[in-house]
Amino acid sequence: MDEETPKQFTTFQEVYDLFLAGITDDMFLEITKEDTLEILQELLIAAIPYFEYPSHDLFDMDLDKQQFNFQLSMEEMIVLRQYMIAQWIGYQLATIDLIKQKYSGSDFKFTSQASHIKQLKDMKAEYEHQGFHLQRVFRRRHKGEDGSVRSSLNLIMEAPPQ
Repeated sequence: MDEETPKQFTTFQEVYDLFLAGITDDMFLEITKEDTLEILQELLIAAIPYFEYPSHDLFDMDLDKQQFNFQLSMEEMIVLRQYMIAQWIGYQLATIDLIKQKYSGSDFKFTSQASHIKQLKDMKAEYEHQGFHLQRVFRRRHKGEDGSVRSSLNLIMEAPPQ
């Protein structure tokens, strides 16, 4: 693709990079690249239904080429990232290790799995809330003639031409 032709797609890797920048998980260091990409794709596809009104049909993708068949805006990729993180936390909640009693510390006290589960649930809910908020402001801004960012509410509220 030459410099003058605008890119007509967004790769999954672009979204994965945003997601990975927002989490810390040693698991991804311990598994193969192929397994990592499979998990990331599962998280991305699981996140898509939470994005209520994107600019495009987010399921319009090419799984072989690992790309969306259109260009996502940075704003759209950030919304997807929030929901991918929420899905990733959901995967953490779904692990059997959370419900097994474990020992911690030199005095072998039992750790509280219930407390840990509650913290994960709260964190998941917060990421979902942030994703919901990002959707509410999605496309509600535009650049004014002077280059400043302005609300597009007046444009949204205008009656369509008859």
